[in-house]
Amino acid sequence: MSGLTQLQAMGTAERRKEARTVIASSYLGSTIEYYDFLLYATAAAVVFPKVFFSGMDDWVGVVAAYGTFAAGYVARPLGGIIFGHFGDRVGRKGMLIVSMLVMGVASTLIGLVPGASVVGPWGAVMLVILRVFQGIAVGGEWGGAALMALEHSESGRRGFAASFVNAGAPTGAVLGTFILGAFSSLPNDQFLAWGWRVPFLLSFVLLGVGMFVRLKVSESPIFKAALEQEKREQEDAEQAEGDQAEGDQAEGAQGSAAPVRREIPLLQVLRRPKTLIFTMLAGAAGFALQVVLATFAVTFAVSKGADRQGVLYAYAAASLVSIVFVVLGGRLSDKLGRRPVMVGGLLVFITYLVPMFQLLSSNNIMLIFVAFAVGLMIHSTLFGPLAAFVSEQFGTTSRYTGASLGYQLATLLGAGFTPGIVAQIFKDSGQNTGSVVWYLAIMSVVSIVFILLTREPRNNDLQTVRP
Repeated sequence: MSGLTQLQAMGTAERRKEARTVIASSYLGSTIEYYDFLLYATAAAVVFPKVFFSGMDDWVGVVAAYGTFAAGYVARPLGGIIFGHFGDRVGRKGMLIVSMLVMGVASTLIGLVPGASVVGPWGAVMLVILRVFQGIAVGGEWGGAALMALEHSESGRRGFAASFVNAGAPTGAVLGTFILGAFSSLPNDQFLAWGWRVPFLLSFVLLGVGMFVRLKVSESPIFKAALEQEKREQEDAEQAEGDQAEGDQAEGAQGSAAPVRREIPLLQVLRRPKTLIFTMLAGAAGFALQVVLATFAVTFAVSKGADRQGVLYAYAAASLVSIVFVVLGGRLSDKLGRRPVMVGGLLVFITYLVPMFQLLSSNNIMLIFVAFAVGLMIHSTLFGPLAAFVSEQFGTTSRYTGASLGYQLATLLGAGFTPGIVAQIFKDSGQNTGSVVWYLAIMSVVSIVFILLTREPRNNDLQTVRP
C-alpha cells in the first residue's frame, strides 16, 4: 500500500496504535544512544581526568577531559548531514539502524582504551577518535527518531509524540549514571583501573536489544507519500518531455522539456539559512543548561566535599524524575504552542541559577538532589517541545537533514564547548560561581530572543513535501 493511501485508509485507532509502537521504539532507541553518549559525559567529569590526564592540576585535567568530550559535539552536525541526506533520500528507518550500530561499536571500544600509564597521550587520541564516531552516530540518531515519532502522529499530538525522543536523553543519563555510580563504589584504585570500563562494555548488550526493536518498526508513511509524489512528478515530466520531442520532430525542430531533478536535501535547507540559524540559536541555551547539570555541576558538588557516588546517584534520581516532565512539556506545547512553553522555561531557569549553585555547594546529598531535580524539571519545559519545534520548521524531503543539522548545531554551540568554558571561567575567577551564572544567563537570553523571532510551528502541515 502506498504511503498516502496508507495514511488515508488507516482509521484513527489504527493510526494511534501504529504511532504508539513507533514512539516506543524511538524512545527505547534514543535511550540506548544517549546512554552511550551521556555516559561519556559523566566519565569525563569523574574518571578521565585521572585516567587519561593524570599528573595535571585537578581543574586543568577536568578542562582537558572536557576537550575530548567536546569532540563528540563537533561531530554531531556532520552526522546530521550524512544521515540526514540518506534519510531524506532513502528513508528514516534504515538510517536509524546504521546510527545505532555505529554508536554501539564506538562506545564498546571506549571501554577498551588503555590509560595514560600504558600508552601515554595516545589513550586520549583514541578517546577523541571514538568520541567523534559517537557524535556522528547521535547526530544521525536524533533526527530519524524524532521524525519517525512526529510523522506517524496526528496533528495536535506531535509535540507529545516527539517529546519521547528527547525523554530518551534523561532516561539514558539515568541508566548510565546508575551503572557508573554502582561501579564507583569499588575501591578507588579498582574503579579507575577497570570498574569504569564495564558500563561502556555493556553497550554491546544494549546494541543487540536496540537493533531487535529497530528492525520491527515501519517506515514513515508521510515520507513514503512524499517519495511517491516526487515519482509522479518525475513521470509527468518525462511524459511531457516525450510529447515535446514528438512535436519537435513533427515540426522539424529539436528541443525538450526539462525533467524534474530532485535537489540535494542539504541545498534545500541552505536555501533558507534564516530558518537554520534561528533554530540553532533558539535551542543552544537548553543544551548548555543540560550539559552543565550533567558535567560541571557534578564536578562542582564533589569539589565541595560531597561523596562522589552520592552525587552521581542524586543526579540519576533527579534525571528519573525529569523524564515525566519532558513528556509533559511536549504535551503542554500542543495546547499552548512551542514558543510560550520554551520561553517560560528559560526565564524560570535564569532565576534559579544562583540558588542552584548554593544547593550544590551544601555538601548535603539531599539538597544536591533537590538542586538537580528542580533544575532538570525546569529544563524539561524547554526540552520537551524542542524536538517538535525544530522538526516542524522543514519540508518532508529535507526534514531529516534540516532538523538534524539545526538541532546538532544547537548542541555544538550550546553544549559542545560549554563544560570546558564554564570550568575555565570558574578556575580563572578563583572558583567563583557568579561568573558562571552570568555566562549561562546571557546564553539563555540569546535563545529567548531567537525563539521569539522564529515562527510558531505547532500548526504547520507536515505533509508539505518542500519548504
